[in-house]
Amino acid sequence: MFDYFGVLISVIFGLALTHLLRGLGRLIQMRHETRTYWVHIVWTINVVIFVLAVWWGMYWWKGLQDWTFGWFSFVSGYAIAIFMWAYALYPAEFPAGVDFEAYFFANRRWFFGIQAVSVLWDIPETLQKAAMHLRPVPAVYWYLIASLLLVSIVGLITDKRRVHAVLCIAWLLLVLGYEFLSSAARIVARFT
Repeated sequence: MFDYFGVLISVIFGLALTHLLRGLGRLIQMRHETRTYWVHIVWTINVVIFVLAVWWGMYWWKGLQDWTFGWFSFVSGYAIAIFMWAYALYPAEFPAGVDFEAYFFANRRWFFGIQAVSVLWDIPETLQKAAMHLRPVPAVYWYLIASLLLVSIVGLITDKRRVHAVLCIAWLLLVLGYEFLSSAARIVARFT
């Protein structure tokens, strides 16, 4: 069943990555005709990393033998929420002259709202994998979730440019730190 389900998840995450990478590529091509915003670019990188990390984490579901429609729908919904979060960063098409700082702040509430939903959606998904003995919850997971929710809420309620500059860097460092620490913990566990 997972192979069948994995195709759907791969398509959804692949579309999210395609949208982000296409938007970033078009932004690079049109850099002289658009107003770029470095915070927007860092968020693009953040979402790409997050999509890849969650996509990688979906592989743990391979160990589940008995899929119910409920879990199929729940995990599919999580992937769809992440796609919508990625889609909020770029318009489907954009003409010359787009101001990406203005675009980012015009869509800020949707972006951070969907981001918060995605982070919250990760909790039952991760806990269910642990309950089914598919993957243990890393020790630093709860710190990551609390920190990412804080970033999401602050981003949702403030429009201060300096705060958003800190938020995008904080998210990047949090996710990369989590990936490093949880990978290091698995390596140490193998040798002890």
